[in-house]
Amino acid sequence: MNAYNELKDRGFIYQETDAAAIAELLDREKIAFYVGFDPTGSSLHVGHLLPIMAMRLLQKFGHKPIVLVGGATGQIGDPSGKLTARPILTKEEVAHNVECLRAQLARFIAVDQALFVNNADWFENVKYLDFLREIGNKFSVNKMLTQESVKMRLENGLSFLEFNYSILQAYDFYVLNRDYNCRMQFGGQDQWGNMVSGVDLVRRMSQNEVFCMTFPLLLDSSGKKFGKTAGGNNVWLDVNRTAVFDYYQFWRNCDDAQLEKLLSYFTALPMDEVRRLAALTDGGINRAKEILAYEATKLAHGEAAARDAYLAAGSKFGFADRDGRIPTSSTIAAIDLSQAAASDVPAVEFPADRFAGEGVRVTNLFAEAGLTKTVSEARRLVEGGGAYCNGERVADFNRMITAGDFQDGALLLKAGKKNMRKVVLR
Repeated sequence: MNAYNELKDRGFIYQETDAAAIAELLDREKIAFYVGFDPTGSSLHVGHLLPIMAMRLLQKFGHKPIVLVGGATGQIGDPSGKLTARPILTKEEVAHNVECLRAQLARFIAVDQALFVNNADWFENVKYLDFLREIGNKFSVNKMLTQESVKMRLENGLSFLEFNYSILQAYDFYVLNRDYNCRMQFGGQDQWGNMVSGVDLVRRMSQNEVFCMTFPLLLDSSGKKFGKTAGGNNVWLDVNRTAVFDYYQFWRNCDDAQLEKLLSYFTALPMDEVRRLAALTDGGINRAKEILAYEATKLAHGEAAARDAYLAAGSKFGFADRDGRIPTSSTIAAIDLSQAAASDVPAVEFPADRFAGEGVRVTNLFAEAGLTKTVSEARRLVEGGGAYCNGERVADFNRMITAGDFQDGALLLKAGKKNMRKVVLR
């Protein structure tokens, strides 16, 4: 199977400028392609993973990824998919975020066989009048107004600053084609208008034939963008924002109906195995979810962290296939389950003197341990019957947690059925 066929087989392709030409190009040549990332935050989240996994796949077939970090365009903000303008970051904030994103992307692709570029390098010295004369005259305002990202924002107000974004992204493609012979751009389906503008600009400026392809918008079972917890929070790749255990549990708790799609996108398992696992029923489907969670966590955080999360989850909730009856090519099959007793849920430390005397109100402890965002949210959790301390439901949100609640210097808090923290005294 070649790169194009595997992209198609795994469901990555949503739109493309010329399917036959792209299939032939990817089969005939080893090309340079690019994917862009806006450095609007210091961490990527699960919602960013689809293009990253496509980069991995293409690199496997010998194609060279160009990771474009929008150090310049990130100072403007892409209006696509947004009802209001994004906050404008300082240059220092953008530079910091660029470094963070580079480190995270390095977990997914072979960086020694990829190129990292920052569009600030070519935009910082661009003269405005020269840019208008050489590039601006290649764009039709009438055509730009037909882009979905622009039409949606016109109802709520679109600044001239943001209106320029499509031109700047198109110029990125032109520079990458000119300087690095980049032949293709990949991105989300909401980027289609910007990407086609880039294809058109390259043709007008250099008469070179280039292509673009978009990935489908991935939604959860409720129709919302995939990659958020039940509480609406992003699932981050930064372990300081989303603990490895919680990252694992996010995948483990996926909807049954989405299992085949998630295994296709977010693991490197062969597609025949993906379909076989997704077709399992009863307890077998839980084993398939364990494999998904393990493989996705291994990619983001490494094999050791994935093993520990798998063992920790299994020690608390049980293993779906303890006897290994369901065959899989995943390295999860080689894990010694006897290690599970030594694994535990994520731990947070508190000074022992915090719990002397009257102690700490349980709602404050839930918030400080990271199980809820606020004390008010913790109170609602208690009132809804979803808060537990050492396995017992917390009935009173005014309950005080004291040193007497700790067993061997630790206690276990649980929010709902899955989210837990071990509170350890120091």
